[in-house]
Order: sequence, then C-alpha cells, then structure tokens
Amino acid sequence: MNTLFSRYQNELPKKIKSRGKDAHLIHEELVQTMKWKQTRGKFYPQLSYLVKVNTPRAVMMETKKAFKKLPNLEQAITALSNLKGVGTTMASALLAAAAPDQAPFMADECLMAIPEIEGIDYTTKEYLKFVQHIHTTVERLNTETTNGAWLPHTVELALWTHYVASEFQPDLLDSIPAPVENGTAHHNQKNGETPLKPQEADQSSDDSTQDSANGKLPTVTVDAALDDTTTSFTEDSLDKPSTPTVVRQGDENTNDSVVTSDSATDDSTVAAAAIVACNKPLQEEETTSSLDEPPAKKSKLEAEK
Repeated sequence: MNTLFSRYQNELPKKIKSRGKDAHLIHEELVQTMKWKQTRGKFYPQLSYLVKVNTPRAVMMETKKAFKKLPNLEQAITALSNLKGVGTTMASALLAAAAPDQAPFMADECLMAIPEIEGIDYTTKEYLKFVQHIHTTVERLNTETTNGAWLPHTVELALWTHYVASEFQPDLLDSIPAPVENGTAHHNQKNGETPLKPQEADQSSDDSTQDSANGKLPTVTVDAALDDTTTSFTEDSLDKPSTPTVVRQGDENTNDSVVTSDSATDDSTVAAAAIVACNKPLQEEETTSSLDEPPAKKSKLEAEK
C-alpha cells in the first residue's frame, strides 16, 4: 500500500483520535496531508511550500480550534482557513481525517457523480451542499444494511474508487449488478456506470449547526447565504476546476490514486451501491437519462478551489 495513502487513511485518524478532547494536528501531519491531497487533483508546488510556512504553534492552535467546532463544518472550515495554503478542499481533507463520520473529502470525482451538482465550485457553500448529498446517501445505505457501516468518508471513497476503476480498469466493474429501481434493472451503457442527470446547482448554503446525536449524522440544510471569505485565497485561487488527474499505478509520488486490494473500497459491489444511491435524486425521482459518458461539468472560474 502506498505510504501517503496509508498515512492519511489509516494512521492519521488514529493519531487525531488518540489526542482526545484536545485533538489537533502537528506541523508534519499537515505537510504530509497536503502531499496526499496533491495526488488527488491538480498539483501545485506553491501549496506544498505555503503549508510549510505555517508555524508548529499555529498548526496546533488552529486545528484544535477547528476540531472543537465539529459537527459545525462551516465554522471548522473557517478556522482551518486561517492556515496558509489551506482552502476548502484541503480543509475537507483534514476534517475527513478527524471526523470521517461527519466530513467527506471534497473530491472532483465525487462532485461529478452527484446529478444535482452541475458545476465544480470550490467554496464552502458548495462543500456544504456536497455534504448534504453524501449524508442523505449514507442514511439511505444504512437503512438497507444491518450493520450501519456506511460513513460519509466511506461513501466518498467508494465513489472515487468507481471513477478510477471506470477510467483505468473498467473490466473490474463488469461483475457489478445492474442498478435496480422500482423492480426494474437498468442496464447502463458502459461498465455498470449509472446515468447522471445534470440539474441546476442550488445557490443557497447551510449553517451546519445541528449537533450529531444518537448516532445520527449532523443535518446539513441549504438555506443561508454563506460568506465566501471563509475560503482561503491561496489554495482555492490556484485550484481551478479541471478534469480530475488520476495517475496510473507505478508513479512514485502519486500511486495512492489507484485501487488496491487493501483499500476498504475496492469491493466493486460496495462501490456500485454508493454510486446507485448517490445518483438517486433526493425526491426519489427515477432517473430516466442514460448516457455513454459522464456529463461535462461546467467550471466556475470566479470561485476556485
């Protein structure tokens, strides 16, 4: 298993949890998380430099402050954005490591898998809308299973895994059963892909203020205008929306971007379940379009990652 992948997915969450009520990150953990994040999108060397400029004290204080704001994701992102080089996407990576039961990583592949999200817009407002869709999917999947094993982070990983497999090893998806809706199997055009239906992107946002209780996910509602100043200029202005870069296995620096047998998400049936659930509209409308290729996402140049 790739070292960066293992550190981020396995080691970092345990270290954060072990620090108890004073959970935080140290400087080196922030730097290593940025290295991992750079493998999951367009690479910007400036970002790797900027996060190193943060002092160890600043990293500890701001991450501790952010983690104490959970489950309020908006306030947590605001605190993390005080760190140099940390914008919405990087903040989501840190929150996913600290609270995988609340925060998914804002991956391009996952944004493109949700029909209601038409454009890729790297802002706090867009992230909260993304979280709402992921939480809805988690609740739906957990009603269909008895162990309640689905978390926002695991759904996000399943979506990403399916995207990578369909791009680089589509034969892995041949055994995935066709999605079934209302008792009818829908056979998709390409390797088990679920048809996507672009819709108008919601222009509202969420306060994300409801605490999690009784094992339920924090509710994310989209109803309040959000101040986009919570988005870091340094990261989000560099990360322009583009086709997600996924590197084939064998690249020394980025080979955590491939599906491995150790990953919790390389079960193709699990990935299919997440894809079907995420592409099922929130109002339980039946998807009627069937496309050979995923829809092109409109880039919003004015609001960048």
